Amino acid sequence: MTLDQLRVFVAVAERQHVTRAAAVLNLAQSAVSAAIAALEVRHGAKLFDRVGRGVELTEAGRAIARFGSKRLRHANVIRGVTTAASLWFVTVLGLTFGSGEFSLGFIGVGLALLTLYVLPRFEKHVQSDWYATLSVTASLESLNEAELRDRIEALGPKLKALRLSYDLEKKQKAFICELKLKRRNVFELSSSVVADLTKRPGVLRVRWF
Repeated sequence: MTLDQLRVFVAVAERQHVTRAAAVLNLAQSAVSAAIAALEVRHGAKLFDRVGRGVELTEAGRAIARFGSKRLRHANVIRGVTTAASLWFVTVLGLTFGSGEFSLGFIGVGLALLTLYVLPRFEKHVQSDWYATLSVTASLESLNEAELRDRIEALGPKLKALRLSYDLEKKQKAFICELKLKRRNVFELSSSVVADLTKRPGVLRVRWF
């Protein structure tokens, strides 16, 4: 998922309306609809349900939305810091070259290139972990702890802890799963896990936090 696709998704999710999101993003409504359709195909799950003239997030959509806003805020912070750093470097380089300190100027150019180009690319390859909580409500006769663990880990996340509670009156049980996964795979894994478990026989509700 690219940042542009994420911005479209978050805009639609926040406004619960494709046309309003398109107006805010200064995009054609067809472009916004196409972006959402492409995301649904990529994640193999429906992200929005149409409600009247608006739309409403599905469980898979909510899983992505929880992380989408955080990622956009992070991207905006990085962009702001990079812009400030660029202005600072331009000012310093102007002063050094303007005063005839060419050696310092060239050192500054080297540092600027390292900071603005090399480090951001290096950061993309750093493997960092992300932690999430998955809630699964199911009927008493449906999947057990071992089956749920195997299913989750087959999809990618690592199950760090699992708690199970019963509601005998409603004939339901609830699993609370603490998951560990790679940050770069959060969006893909969250939607695939929710979509897969929702289809399992006896599963009543799946939520990703």
